[in-house]
Amino acid sequence: MFFETRQRPMVFALCAAMACTLAGGCEQPTSLADRQFQEQIQQEQTKKLARAAAEAEELATLVPAPRWVKPRVEEASARIQKTAGGRIIWEAIEAHGGLANFYAQGPLHFRFDYRPLGERAARDTRQIVDTWSSRARHSLSDDAQVEFAWDGQRAWELKGDKEVDLNARFWALTPYYFVGIPFVLADRGVVLKNEGEAEIEGRLYDTVRASFAPGTGDAPDDFYIVYVHKDTRLVEAIRYIVSYPGFFPDGGHSPESFMTYEKHEKLGELSFARFHRTFRWDPVTLLPGDHLTTTTVSELEFRPDTAIDAFEAPVGARIIEGWK
Repeated sequence: MFFETRQRPMVFALCAAMACTLAGGCEQPTSLADRQFQEQIQQEQTKKLARAAAEAEELATLVPAPRWVKPRVEEASARIQKTAGGRIIWEAIEAHGGLANFYAQGPLHFRFDYRPLGERAARDTRQIVDTWSSRARHSLSDDAQVEFAWDGQRAWELKGDKEVDLNARFWALTPYYFVGIPFVLADRGVVLKNEGEAEIEGRLYDTVRASFAPGTGDAPDDFYIVYVHKDTRLVEAIRYIVSYPGFFPDGGHSPESFMTYEKHEKLGELSFARFHRTFRWDPVTLLPGDHLTTTTVSELEFRPDTAIDAFEAPVGARIIEGWK
């Protein structure tokens, strides 16, 4: 472990000094200046050990240390506010409770109950998400033994003989991205552009296009149009496409959809939408068209005591290779 390797010489030096003192076998300082110097060295060693212990404690939890959160938030603020679209999104992030609050709470738990209208299968999972490093682990709400996850580098699933109608790699982070808007738009690789004003059902919005730099995530051709209310600065809707290569191996994307952000409720200082309706976007009228799905977000809570290895694949899990 890096921490152990880095601290070992200092720990050995301190142990050696203590051994010499106890055994009486080392030359003791005789002058006042020598004694003061020795005390100074011991004080520095004690401070180093305290810092080392604090660092070890930080590494044993999924709650990021304040000294990590502050520079990340400052960097994100400076970066995205260089553009007009970025400044609108930053205002939305502040209105929703602030990026520092979002990161500092530790892993976020919620239930995401996605219900298409018609014959398509519902997707209802409980999930724990590491907001600091974008990792997620799901279990089916009606069968907690069926699980899937994104561990930061690869996807895995544990479902036994049960048939589950979803792409685990795609769905692992999709609900989090919907729930996490506008906070997730502060990530590196997100490109924000002001798209001007819009009106939906008599309500006025500033709109921002969020696209992705090449090589960002699994589907860098995705984009979102974010509707930020003129007065409250809360996100009340998005438009989006899906270009995931597992669904579109030859390129292309889904038709554009329009998704509402309704029933905003506070979780501490943070505001999250608890209900969504998705519609097909009409490119002629530039308004929502056919109603496609409803989604309920519930059981929102931060879980700072989540185990450090919560996202690792358990014994028996299948590692997902490729897009499917």
